[in-house]
Amino acid sequence: MIGKVFLEGGGDQQRTLTECRKGFRLLFQKIVPEGRQPRLVACGGRKQAYDRFCGALSATDAGDPVLLVDSEAPVTGGVWDHLRNRDGWAKPQGTTENHVHLMVQCMETWFLADKEFLAKYYGQGFNAAALRGNPRIEDVPKVDVQNALIAATWHSETKGQYHKTEHGFDILAGLNPDVLRRCSPHADRLFKALEKMTN
Repeated sequence: MIGKVFLEGGGDQQRTLTECRKGFRLLFQKIVPEGRQPRLVACGGRKQAYDRFCGALSATDAGDPVLLVDSEAPVTGGVWDHLRNRDGWAKPQGTTENHVHLMVQCMETWFLADKEFLAKYYGQGFNAAALRGNPRIEDVPKVDVQNALIAATWHSETKGQYHKTEHGFDILAGLNPDVLRRCSPHADRLFKALEKMTN
């Protein structure tokens, strides 16, 4: 059973950390009913999330802690192997692949799956054509994801250009998880782990 989920994201301000937790909570509510969700801990940077996850492994709280961070690059093998090779993070003793999940290649990659919601969110002036590209969204480099979002929202009359802390967590909350899991195998893996909490 999942206990706490240590999230990358939210920066270093209380407001944005709160928005990060809220965005993930509202998305996860579409998968796991309120009252059954794990406690979400927004940690800011990815290294801070890893460190807090490692510290929680020895806690006596019910449930296993889980780490959720951006992959920052394509993932070709196991998740712990990826984090060891890319970040030099050791796999903590006693953990398995079930203890870690990745947003491949970054949180914004998930947005590419649900262009319908993005168009609704940004309204007049949104350029959906700027997001056309590889349907295998996890193969799209992080820099290309971010550039595509900026191009698509450049002329938005209601929200303006994409801004991570102003828009990112609101968009996250509005995503359709069924659409997302069809486009992102790693998101599907995470959602299946969350679904097991209700069994």
